[in-house]
Amino acid sequence: MGERVYGLLGRKLGHSWSVPIHTALGCAGYRLIELEPEELAPFLRREDIGGLNVTIPYKRDVMPLCDVIDPAAEAIGSVNTIVRRPDGKLMGCNTDIDGFRYMARRAGISLAGKKVVILGSGGASLTAQAAARQEGAAEITVISRSGPDNYENLGRHADAQVLVNTTPVGMYPKNGEQPVDLAVFPALEGVLDVIYNPRRTALLLQAEERGIPCSDGLPMLVAQASAAEERFFGKTIPAGENERILAQLRREMTNIVLIGMPGSGKTTVGEALSRLTGREAVDLDQMIAADAGCSIPEIFSREGESGFRAREAAAAAEAGKRTGVILLTGGGIVKTAANYDALHQNGRIYQLARDLSLLPTEGRPLSQGADLHAMWRERAPLYQRFRDAEIDNNGAVEDTAAAIWRDFCEHSGD
Repeated sequence: MGERVYGLLGRKLGHSWSVPIHTALGCAGYRLIELEPEELAPFLRREDIGGLNVTIPYKRDVMPLCDVIDPAAEAIGSVNTIVRRPDGKLMGCNTDIDGFRYMARRAGISLAGKKVVILGSGGASLTAQAAARQEGAAEITVISRSGPDNYENLGRHADAQVLVNTTPVGMYPKNGEQPVDLAVFPALEGVLDVIYNPRRTALLLQAEERGIPCSDGLPMLVAQASAAEERFFGKTIPAGENERILAQLRREMTNIVLIGMPGSGKTTVGEALSRLTGREAVDLDQMIAADAGCSIPEIFSREGESGFRAREAAAAAEAGKRTGVILLTGGGIVKTAANYDALHQNGRIYQLARDLSLLPTEGRPLSQGADLHAMWRERAPLYQRFRDAEIDNNGAVEDTAAAIWRDFCEHSGD
């Protein structure tokens, strides 16, 4: 028999990061396998299958197609890993539970003795329920669209202490959607979202704003992949590998976002960063002008500042969905509070600080003839709210770019 097949089995997999994870774990041939429901059974009869991960919507559908189901997966009622045993039989396992418990513990969120509310009733929900039971949750409630506990009567669970989202609501490309408002749950001590793209869903952004410990699903994805690789190849993966791969993925996928006063050097520093890192620099003002079919000054002349800000917010929402790029923003992006979520969802935000006397004003509708000191007094607290770090840009552009990259490599995994 030739090379065995290893990969992720699902229906639509364009958003998946499983290939780089398994490649980092040593499985170079790992690939994405998109199948329609009628193709599932014929595919699993292939004799060259070595090991598969399974995702939405097939985690339960594959169970009757496996020769053997691991008792733990049987108890959960969901399979996310299929392994070819030495006797040739396909065994269904569940490594999601390993990943889920790793995610919760890494975030410092304990389920023991807590009331856990789980959004969704699919395969990922079954895993979350099993993990909560194993961790000793005092009460577990599943919220579904049509069950006795549903989105119309959430108030009866206002005493929830841990909330888990296992639905796809808020997942790329529908960034910004939110399954519930956390204001319904004033007693929350932790929020876990199995979605990993975007890094911060609207649910997690609200948790951050409220100071609630939280985590996206990437730690779960990495840890379950490690557990799957151990089963695929009968090997032990060192515990530190999860953190190494997680840091690598965070660095590769997180955007670098530049904000600052008009003329503070965002474009030139962004271009230098692009040369330094090989990343694409995405200029929001260029996006806005291309969409409007005219220059930024012309937009201000025709539509006023309010019209420009609406276009800017739309550009930020679209560009903020991207990963692994450099986003260059206009000086007033911070004037629209909602732009923070758009930029922060996948990014680390850097404010460029430059002496006001060095700021050019030519061709800048709000700077030309303006009192820059008054503008600074208005915007300084807004920049402070948006930024993750402040970088001095009074020296050489290349030095500024290098300083940002050093900070990013150190903190992008935070």
